[in-house]
Amino acid sequence: MKMRCEWAGPEQIYLDYHDTDWGVPEYDSRALWEKLILDGFQAGLSWITILKKRDNFRAAFAGFDPHVIAEWTHADVERLLADPGIIRHRGKIEAAISNARVWQQIEAQQGFDHFLWNYVDGKPLQNAWQTQAEVPPQTELSGQISKDLKARGFKFCGPTIVYAFMQATGMVNDHLVGCHRYDAVAAMGR
Repeated sequence: MKMRCEWAGPEQIYLDYHDTDWGVPEYDSRALWEKLILDGFQAGLSWITILKKRDNFRAAFAGFDPHVIAEWTHADVERLLADPGIIRHRGKIEAAISNARVWQQIEAQQGFDHFLWNYVDGKPLQNAWQTQAEVPPQTELSGQISKDLKARGFKFCGPTIVYAFMQATGMVNDHLVGCHRYDAVAAMGR
């Protein structure tokens, strides 16, 4: 039996996410933005809720193309609020649209990927947690990234959201040392 991080499971969608996506270093600007937006939608909910709705989100949010979403208006907010396939939270929907505009600015200036990965000198931080209880909900670094994102105009990107995002996108390897994915993900960061 494969050893996994304690949070993974028991549903197959959760196990698949853990085994294939979570912690894999992501360097694509658009994909990074998508994951940050989804982490923002997760605030106050469980990640399994987002996973189960992820395909619906992708359809409703034009494949998470920030250039398309940046042009959306009040009518699009109302359309999304009527979509039962996503999390229908006005503040989060409006934040996704305004965050797309901020993404465009950062992307044009330096690349959203470079903006984020510069915080870790371009390579994932490698932790060596033995138990889930050791893994912090946020760090000083996630606090700094959150503060800098907010200063640029991002919303729904507090330190806890940013840390979950860092874990998901492989900016930090928080697979437990005993997890079958730990070594593979660590190797991706070298």
